[in-house]
Amino acid sequence: MKDAIGNVQRVLVLGGTSDIALATVAKLTAERRDVQVTLAARPGERREAATSKLESLGLQVAEVDFDADDRASYEKAIASAFETGGDIDVVMVAFGLLGDQARAWRDVDAALDLVQVNYAAAVACGVLVGERLRAQGHGAIVAMSSVAGERPRKSNFVYGSTKAGLDSFYTGLGDALAADGIQVMVVRPGFVRSKMTEGLKAAPLSQTPEQVADVIVAGLRAGRRTVWAPPAMRWVMSALRHLPHPVFSRLPI
Repeated sequence: MKDAIGNVQRVLVLGGTSDIALATVAKLTAERRDVQVTLAARPGERREAATSKLESLGLQVAEVDFDADDRASYEKAIASAFETGGDIDVVMVAFGLLGDQARAWRDVDAALDLVQVNYAAAVACGVLVGERLRAQGHGAIVAMSSVAGERPRKSNFVYGSTKAGLDSFYTGLGDALAADGIQVMVVRPGFVRSKMTEGLKAAPLSQTPEQVADVIVAGLRAGRRTVWAPPAMRWVMSALRHLPHPVFSRLPI
């Protein structure tokens, strides 16, 4: 539970190797040594590196196995995190799959991989975490959406459709849990220069994970339900969302 001046004491990251999530944890905890962080991710070098990074900041880190392709895995991971130690203040839903966009709309398996990880597993985790936080009577969920879900584009519409679904679910979940004192914040970043986008050409208004983390932390502290990273993306996507389809479909995006 948060301390007397509102600082978080326990954080759970579903997708514990996410660059954005790790940057957010570092900023949210401000290197306080009493903070406990649980990283839920697949075992391996990336999780070990994430743990080492946070431990170097003085944080107390625990690891649990988590695989978005395996329902038993994420059910067990969430149960373990909530049943071990004290209350959890913030849960980050930070896992996701970018996939091969050229293949995804032609290959059933590729399309369903994106749907399973980005939407089905994200929804399941939201239900499980929401019930746990309701039982606590407090807490916050940070759900990593994307501007790609605002108006799916020809270049990545399968990925965009999964993020649109995630976005709608967590927006509704926030409304449903508000009466229980639970904050749900949907994060809509644009292009982020991270491991996930390595090798891709950076888009205009691209951000670093640290810049997105600044937006997330500010949004949590302000009690926001939706944040954009950078904030200017809100107006860019509003303009794109209202373009007539014949114009939008011809844009090189």
